[in-house]
Amino acid sequence: MRSAIPPGPERRARGLTAEALPEEVRVVKEGPSREQLAALAGNSPLLRIDGLVAGYGKMEILHGIDLQVRAGQSLCLIGPNGAGKSTVLHSIYGFTNIMAGSVMVNGRDITRLGSNEKLKTAGIAYVLQHNSVFPDMTVEENLWMGGFLMKSPREAKAAAEKVFAKYPLLAERRRQRAGTLSGGERRILEIARSLVMEPRILLVDEPSIGLEPRYISMVFEVLDDLQHRQGKTIVMVEQNAKKGLEFADIGYVLVSGEIAMAGTGDDLLRDPEVGRLFLGG
Repeated sequence: MRSAIPPGPERRARGLTAEALPEEVRVVKEGPSREQLAALAGNSPLLRIDGLVAGYGKMEILHGIDLQVRAGQSLCLIGPNGAGKSTVLHSIYGFTNIMAGSVMVNGRDITRLGSNEKLKTAGIAYVLQHNSVFPDMTVEENLWMGGFLMKSPREAKAAAEKVFAKYPLLAERRRQRAGTLSGGERRILEIARSLVMEPRILLVDEPSIGLEPRYISMVFEVLDDLQHRQGKTIVMVEQNAKKGLEFADIGYVLVSGEIAMAGTGDDLLRDPEVGRLFLGG
């Protein structure tokens, strides 16, 4: 893997010395190797990314990203604004222009599949960063929409009932318009809707953004249950780096479109450089 002062930021900052670049770019001299990433995933990844170069249109955001996470494991991506964290999720799900590299699930190359195929056949669901509930639909109707790729509305409704059985909070509000829910309740609805297709992998973008502390705890309890009781694999971007690393088994630090650091969540929490630059320590 290339160093943490990669060609990407140099292209965007021609004429700057390394010392003039942002400290987050300069702090790590060399990122983790693929072997180190594999070890963090127990050398048995369910989801694997190799050498991913991706962006939007002709704009390259990710410069050779590697990522590995095993089944039932959680991974949190942290880093400064603009580092490319959400672009990693977008690329896994099929929302970017992939210029090089591959995305594999259980040994199958899914790089060029569309997002619907990734949900339907590869078991990848995406919980978007921004409010994505349908506010004028009921909670129940929102869950039905989670099964839009199923063969019939009847099948989607049956799958939604299974989700309601797991989340009494939503079941009690099934006839209520989703737009009247609190921010935390809407977030739980978004997560629950992503479960209707019974995915193996959840991509979760900024689960705590805009929420009050009590709802943040509730959302992370839901995610913890999904991982540890339902066996879901979770790849998360979280602006509250401390909360994300406390939750996740492993963490990656992204800087300027590359992986600068990787380790267990606990190890990154204890790292003084990570604390100083990203945790407010």
